[in-house]
Amino acid sequence: YNICMNVYTLSSLLLTIAVTIGYLNHRYIRLQSTIAITCGAFLLSIIILLSDRLGLTHLEEATIWIAHIDFHHLLIDGMLSFFLFAGSLNVNFGDLKRHKLDIMLLASLSTVASTFLIGIATYYLLTWFHIAMPPIYCFLFGALISPTDPIAVLATLKQLKAPRHLTTTLAGESLFNDGVGIVIFLTLYQLAFSDVPLTAYDVTRLFFQQAIGGIAYGIVLGMVTYRLIRGVTDHTIEILVTLALVTGGYVSAQLLQISGPLAMVVAGIFLGNHGKDFSMPKGTREVLHLFWEIIDDIFNALLFLLIGFELLTIHIYFRFILIALLMIPSILLVRAITVILPLRLCRRKTSRPPYMLTILIWGGLRGGLALALALSLPDSTYRDIILTMTYCVVCFSVIIQGITVKPLIRLSSNKKKALKAK
Repeated sequence: YNICMNVYTLSSLLLTIAVTIGYLNHRYIRLQSTIAITCGAFLLSIIILLSDRLGLTHLEEATIWIAHIDFHHLLIDGMLSFFLFAGSLNVNFGDLKRHKLDIMLLASLSTVASTFLIGIATYYLLTWFHIAMPPIYCFLFGALISPTDPIAVLATLKQLKAPRHLTTTLAGESLFNDGVGIVIFLTLYQLAFSDVPLTAYDVTRLFFQQAIGGIAYGIVLGMVTYRLIRGVTDHTIEILVTLALVTGGYVSAQLLQISGPLAMVVAGIFLGNHGKDFSMPKGTREVLHLFWEIIDDIFNALLFLLIGFELLTIHIYFRFILIALLMIPSILLVRAITVILPLRLCRRKTSRPPYMLTILIWGGLRGGLALALALSLPDSTYRDIILTMTYCVVCFSVIIQGITVKPLIRLSSNKKKALKAK
């Protein structure tokens, strides 16, 4: 009973804080909501830390309160499936097909290349600071920080009127490289911590089992769910069936040891698009989209609030912060290399929006997913370094890049209109 009360109390308090910050932001500040909530929680965390230093509060109580929430399991084993399904439900399959080459290159080749380039940069940077972190930890950091976070990206795009090509590419990349990134991370994780040595065959099999299995399973889930709701006129039943798809489908994907994130993305795209192609009633589509938009907004508020509050649980050391600040430009440089080279080498006949490469580089946000993966690492000094670097990169990405990407997108839209006018 006490545990249930604690969970309910924590959830209620977090939601109340998130709604309060969101409301104040909407009335007076007008920042993008997830950025405002992250900033609000971050500032509250700093106030608590400073109050503790001055002896005004007991930090242990706040830390224990936040520590009750297992951020990794909450996101990876719970909220992530809802985020990915809700986000992919609104992705236009026709747009994905038109820009599939850009999306495939960014979601696969760029993610893999970024993992190893960031891993190498991390290794040499830490060596410069006389920290001998094993290379496998460096590559694990590269794997968790390389994918653009679909939660952060989609939340930002939702409030911006970006060119369609740009929106599709950013959204498609973030949705698919999320699954690819987790597969790479899990593969490296097993290499690092598995008691049984893995061969090249084991690694290849694990990768394809997770990736191909997740995509195939997502198609099956989408088809089955569509057939179940096609002849139903009760909106409550329709919503419950999609809820069962997201919860039961994600858990069963984990049991089958295939990629649950990729399965959710594919299932969401299938339902969001084939519902129209196969004449799903307009009312059904509207109700489903409205329900999942509300779910997405609630979970976004809670997640970005928790990102700000995670500052209370991380052991912060000045040297680690300095390393993290040096890693930020390194990660941006790797992002630039892994975006520009593939897209320049594969020039398309169709024109891209103005400043598209710049926006893809700067708009590739990192968010809660990277933090959740970092928290899954075993306790060690290396974990503290990785966690500090990850948290600093995520805060910079969500707050600084999240705020400044809007003027870039507006500049691209205005220039596109000007070119059309000519």
